Amino acid sequence: MQQQLREHLEKIVPLTDEQFAAVFARFTPKRFRKHQFLIQAGEPVKYHYFVLSGLLKLVYTDQAGKPHIVSFAMEDWWESDFGAYYTQTPATLSLECLEDTQVLALSLADYHQLCADLPQLARFFLHKAALGSIAAQQRLLSLLTTSAQQRYEQLLAKYPALGQRISKTLLASYLGVSRETLSRLTS
Repeated sequence: MQQQLREHLEKIVPLTDEQFAAVFARFTPKRFRKHQFLIQAGEPVKYHYFVLSGLLKLVYTDQAGKPHIVSFAMEDWWESDFGAYYTQTPATLSLECLEDTQVLALSLADYHQLCADLPQLARFFLHKAALGSIAAQQRLLSLLTTSAQQRYEQLLAKYPALGQRISKTLLASYLGVSRETLSRLTS
């Protein structure tokens, strides 16, 4: 657990043993079962999560009750309802386990303290936020400009293991197509 987080952080910023000990002390290990929620829409968002093992889905449910998958998060990914987390407002998204999941949870107070104490951690989180913003823009552009077939092929090329870990129904929802359309794409 500690080694996994350290290796992840040190891909971007170097840390001494003392610095990493201070970083790790700010995280809370948590375990969740399949179908358990880490975040539920309408509730406060207490944590930003680093996924050690397992698989999560971030979902927006519209006024008609239709769920829309915003993203998936697997090992070595960070996930939360970031808008609600940073502004300390009720969640608009829900975060649910698709598999038994182990995470490291970081509160907003601990996040701010880490960034204040260790400038390299502020750089790390800025780098991760920039990558997340780029990925969100690419996903939006893909939804606007590519066919369902192209989106399916792009997803499998970028995340080949994901296709083996999620159901066709979830994959269809993420791609913005019906289950029937996805079946035609994959046959």
